[in-house]
Amino acid sequence: MGNAQQQGKIGADYAENQEWSHKGESSNLRSKFVAVEIPSRLIARAVDQMASLPGVGRRTALRLVLHMLRRSEDDVRRFSDALVAMREGVSACEICGNLSESDLCDICTTPGRTENLVAVVEDLRDLLAIEGTGHFRGRYHVLGGVISPMDGVGPGDLRIDSLVARVASGEIQEVIFALPTTMEGDTTAFYLNKRFSGHGVKVTSIARGVAVGDEIQYADDLTLIRSFEQRVLYSSSSKSNSDAS
Repeated sequence: MGNAQQQGKIGADYAENQEWSHKGESSNLRSKFVAVEIPSRLIARAVDQMASLPGVGRRTALRLVLHMLRRSEDDVRRFSDALVAMREGVSACEICGNLSESDLCDICTTPGRTENLVAVVEDLRDLLAIEGTGHFRGRYHVLGGVISPMDGVGPGDLRIDSLVARVASGEIQEVIFALPTTMEGDTTAFYLNKRFSGHGVKVTSIARGVAVGDEIQYADDLTLIRSFEQRVLYSSSSKSNSDAS
């Protein structure tokens, strides 16, 4: 097979398991192998790029690319221009790490919010989930992830130093850990609490209305509101978790 043919072929096997149930027979799994020849190298390149997105398999990528082909050139150009403009025009807020089109995000520049109350979150999705409740009126600090040695993510890979600097400046009176109730989230909270030692800041954690092992972004509004209202000192919740384990 030549280079052109290799580029024109979706180079990944697709395995699809289907469960078949028959009356009087037990269920069994069956796998299918699907290989699709792409008639154009340009289409194949588009499929490769679409399939690089998280949660998008090559079969779905092909379907999306073929859909884009059916749209007008103006539609496709607006689509691609929007992505390029977003990539070039959006950056992290210099204070909290929230995404913004300017140096400072709207939350950090909005008057009336409690400046000395900061919720620490893993990423933008958690910030949006909390903001969606309309209940929390403090500010945020987006870490950009959680400490996860298994995934090669250490403290130096996160926005931790800038958070410690905010605490050390004395501008923050209370830090609320609104982190995932997972081992990685607890590890991150434990590390941060150690880094805050000696700065005289109050450290709390949202109440465990958010179930252990859950992600903040998937919690409903009422659960998030109650979690913030019933927050406890981090040192107390950490000790309770240690006793339980």
